[in-house]
Amino acid sequence: MLFDTHTHLNVEQFAGIEAEKIENAKALEVTEMAIVGFDQATIEKSLALSERFTNLYSIIGWHPTEAGSYSEAVETYLIRHLKDQKVVALGEIGLDYHWMTASEQIQEQVFRRQIQLAKQFDLPIVIHTRDAIEDTYRILKSEGLPKAGGIMHSFSGDIEAAQKFLDLDMYLSFSGVVTFKNAPELREVAKMVPLNRILVETDAPYLAPMPYRGKQNEPAYTYYTAKRIAEERAMNFELFAKQTTENAHRIFKIENDS
Repeated sequence: MLFDTHTHLNVEQFAGIEAEKIENAKALEVTEMAIVGFDQATIEKSLALSERFTNLYSIIGWHPTEAGSYSEAVETYLIRHLKDQKVVALGEIGLDYHWMTASEQIQEQVFRRQIQLAKQFDLPIVIHTRDAIEDTYRILKSEGLPKAGGIMHSFSGDIEAAQKFLDLDMYLSFSGVVTFKNAPELREVAKMVPLNRILVETDAPYLAPMPYRGKQNEPAYTYYTAKRIAEERAMNFELFAKQTTENAHRIFKIENDS
């Protein structure tokens, strides 16, 4: 059984067909997923989905591309929901120097503030970094992780960067990018990550793995990412799936009833 630790089933591409996509996922052994809300509209939808479906959980936070709109009202809204029963992490937060919808300084300020909130509410953090991996590391090292830990979402750095984040006791989560033909170095990273620190995700509807690259991603496709990593690590698929799910349960503090 697989856990898609980062998916956006709450965006408009899936409106009205969420239950269908959840059934598709079950058919490929993806039985749990964390729905990531990154602004107020997607947070509301994430919370609603996690209440509606037993094996769905919410991750909520203010994305770096939304940092320019972060305000006292936004923070009050986040605080109101961070104690919700199905909220398992604060994210995705971090830095995005690709789109640069807010200055580096504002992104850093909002990033640091949300790390503090995660500490206050004893939640792990889920990190988005794009074209900003050095500054992301600097800030995480400076602030320190919450005791609950942290996840590098859709990790795409090199082995050196991976080791730095592992040294901070972070988990590394791999998306469909690890299956791409032009990502041999990332597959080497996926092979070296300790088994108790690796997670799998889709980031659906983005980053569909092979053989669906270029098409709309969905939670079911976690299977293809996990299968490729298991093959690279010369591991039995079921054992790899079980371990990554146990890792997700640990970081998200989800009790395993099975």
